[in-house]
Amino acid sequence: MSKKLIQKEYQEKVKLLNKFNKYYYDESKPLISDSGYDELKNEILLLEKKYIFLNSKKSPSNIVGYKPSKNFNKFKHRTSMLSLSNAFSEEDLKNFEKKILNFLSENDEFKIFYSAEPKIDGISASLTYKNGNFERGLSRGDGKEGEDITVNLATIKDIPKKISNKDFPKDIDIRGEVFIKNSDFENLNEKFANPRNAASGSLRQKNPEDTKKIPLNFIAYTYGFQQGLKEKKQSDYLKKLNEWGFKTNTLNKTIYGIKNLIKNYNEVEKKRSNLDFDIDGIVYKVNDFELQKRLGNVANAPRWAIAHKFSSNKAISKILDIEIQVGRTGALTPVAKIKPINIGGVVVSNATLHNEDEITRKDIRVGDTAVVERAGDVIPHILSIDKKKRLQNSKKFVFPKNCPSCGSETIKEFNKVTKKVDAVRRCSSEGYYCDKISIEKLKHFVSKEAFNIDGFGKKIVENFWKLKLIKYPQDIFNLDFSKIENLEGWGKLSVQNLKYSIDQKKNISLERFIYSLGIRHIGLENAKLLSKHFVSFSKFKNLSKQIDYEDLLNIDGIGETQVSSIKSFFLNKTNRKVVNELENLLLIKDAIQNSDDGLLNNKTFLVTGKLNGISRAEVKSLIEENSGKTISSVSKKLNFLIIGEKPTKKKVDYAKQLKIKVIDQAEFLKMLNKSS
Repeated sequence: MSKKLIQKEYQEKVKLLNKFNKYYYDESKPLISDSGYDELKNEILLLEKKYIFLNSKKSPSNIVGYKPSKNFNKFKHRTSMLSLSNAFSEEDLKNFEKKILNFLSENDEFKIFYSAEPKIDGISASLTYKNGNFERGLSRGDGKEGEDITVNLATIKDIPKKISNKDFPKDIDIRGEVFIKNSDFENLNEKFANPRNAASGSLRQKNPEDTKKIPLNFIAYTYGFQQGLKEKKQSDYLKKLNEWGFKTNTLNKTIYGIKNLIKNYNEVEKKRSNLDFDIDGIVYKVNDFELQKRLGNVANAPRWAIAHKFSSNKAISKILDIEIQVGRTGALTPVAKIKPINIGGVVVSNATLHNEDEITRKDIRVGDTAVVERAGDVIPHILSIDKKKRLQNSKKFVFPKNCPSCGSETIKEFNKVTKKVDAVRRCSSEGYYCDKISIEKLKHFVSKEAFNIDGFGKKIVENFWKLKLIKYPQDIFNLDFSKIENLEGWGKLSVQNLKYSIDQKKNISLERFIYSLGIRHIGLENAKLLSKHFVSFSKFKNLSKQIDYEDLLNIDGIGETQVSSIKSFFLNKTNRKVVNELENLLLIKDAIQNSDDGLLNNKTFLVTGKLNGISRAEVKSLIEENSGKTISSVSKKLNFLIIGEKPTKKKVDYAKQLKIKVIDQAEFLKMLNKSS
């Protein structure tokens, strides 16, 4: 990748991170999950490490948080409030300790004790005490300058207003986290997304009387500026905080050795779902203040501390009901309706149960107390249930043998490839007989990869279906716009825009048209293969008259499963009617035929690993444009294996074994007379 492209990618990532910072810190409306944020931040830092010429004042290596809000007076922190580097594995912790030992010029036998403190997901605050009196409270802000939220912090009962202990420092900034307990959050009438947002929003109230009504808590864990602090260790300082009237985390521990840190990490993670406040990891601080001082800081983070983030988010909730959803292909998916809970900054009220076998295996029932997991951006699911808390009158969940939408028999198909019965139970109806399947088919029809009709999203499909404006795909192109204009939320201009968007999509490629029909097992790639084989819509349509479908097996990439689905589709009278009527309404363009005299004619390729500045889809397109071909696995049919970053070792080794030429991205582009 060229230097210009690298800088462009870097700047875009930094700009995006700062957008997330603004919404998270300043507006208390996170746009991304914590794990997604950490991943983006890590990508920026890795780019800076790899390319020395990259630098930005707004990089996470140079800033903390976000600039203070204009709604409050600003004050400079007497000692900067730094952010923390993140660890996600035991290996990260080993590297963290190794860097400490190297900096201190000590060997592996040198014992480092750590203060391990669960990281509460709240709002950081710094409290200034002079002669025992609470004088000012600041938010983190950008780490150097914070918002003066003294009057709002003063409403929190956990924050002492006057400390008379003789050993309390003459002048000190006590730092900690403001948060709301999960049990208190449930009782709030305000529509906050999660406890952290509630805490942040409460501290930003202009009227402290409004803040006073919110059950805010404060846990202290460190200090900034200080004069007169006598303690020499973090563990001793935490004990003193309790004596001075501050609350500290009861799960705090002093630990030696990485193995013991991991053991404690696992123990705390098990307790996590039972805590009444959100934690997203454990902070490890070198316990000795003298060593902290020697280690100092690097950029905007201390060398002596790190945050060990939890890999996934779990919480405990009650299953209120189990509903069955019917998808486009007829698949019946059970969904647990749970008592709303906050998991990693997101309020969760639904959790997938995957399929009938999953419910049977885990013996999941309505009324059960369950552990719900949400890892990254994966759909929340039920991890396990606590049978000890099960009600005596609990009954096993019986999966429906008939479709809850149309009443058709539900079936489990035999998979010829795996030689097993599928785990998924499906509605046996074909065509558009089942209402739920029909709605999902229509959503698929207008989706991005299909017709991609601007302004015609899933909600519009559902609304128009309820109003009986659409039932089949062809109805979209025969809409009565005069009726729509009179609907709530619609007007003349919005109807004109919708009509224009629909008219614009009446020209469509054959591959997109095939994909839009929603034939089971025919995704975008298979649709491309079929369009190249048939070239014209008329030849594809002739499948409806065909008795022998075996010819389709000659298409490389199309197997018995796909052929069976295509056959079932065209055997259905309603499906044939849909295709015939769409033909009269649309201009379906023939597939573009690639010439046979391209630079890669008669050559086959396979990509493994991540390429720089070019997607696999683009590479595939380049190969096909130049008369080449891509295949899905390493075999004797393969001519070239293109490798990027972190290629699959098994593929590379097998290719070498078969004496297939292994090339990198630069060599591939050279074959096309292009430079990287």
